Amino acid sequence: METILEIRGLRKAYGSLVAVNGVNITVQKGEIFGLLGQNGAGKSTTIECVLGTRKRDEGTVTLLGMESERSRRELFARVGVQFQQTRYQDKLRVREACEVTSSLYPRTKKWEALLEEFSLSDKRKTCINELSGGERQKLSVVMALIPDPEVLFLDELTTGLDPKARRTIWAYLQALKESGVTIILTSHYMDEVEYLCDRIAILKSGSIAAQGTPQELIRAHRTKNLEEAFLKYMDKEEDEL
Repeated sequence: METILEIRGLRKAYGSLVAVNGVNITVQKGEIFGLLGQNGAGKSTTIECVLGTRKRDEGTVTLLGMESERSRRELFARVGVQFQQTRYQDKLRVREACEVTSSLYPRTKKWEALLEEFSLSDKRKTCINELSGGERQKLSVVMALIPDPEVLFLDELTTGLDPKARRTIWAYLQALKESGVTIILTSHYMDEVEYLCDRIAILKSGSIAAQGTPQELIRAHRTKNLEEAFLKYMDKEEDEL
């Protein structure tokens, strides 16, 4: 299989606080890979270092065969990113945001079709700051998909969405995977991770404490589902601390 992302010995500290410490991850083409952990475990920092938006202290990151910090322009033409929080200019309308984003890339999906897919067509003339939290979240996913990415990074993608909207996005991501798109996501919804992810890594205080398929982690902890396994692991972590 083709390796899309390879992280070796990634380390990032903020003063005396070590946010990411010796992380090693390999993701193959067409995989959905989940990065899990409690708040502050280092998930977002890891993704930022992978994308080159935050400078790492140690280690190597190769994404689509390129060194991320040296090839950011080339990489961002081939990846889509949905951050947990995205700020937009005041009075910017949905249609305007989509048009501007489309103009930045050599190859794009039709944003009109994406708005239709995510039930936002009737909001194209609406100012983004007037959208509900769930609508803004869906729009951020649409913006990440406009570049027709080979790799898609999603940070807490379904936060604030109702169950129907979550299922719509899940189905869309499954279709992207089948088309060969590689997806790296973070989520606090264990049912989402168990349903979508081929493999996962659990971060504990910036280091990888467990890695494998959801089913492997469930079997290892002798639980019924991933949420129970994750909670059992967190209880173990607290006991160790």
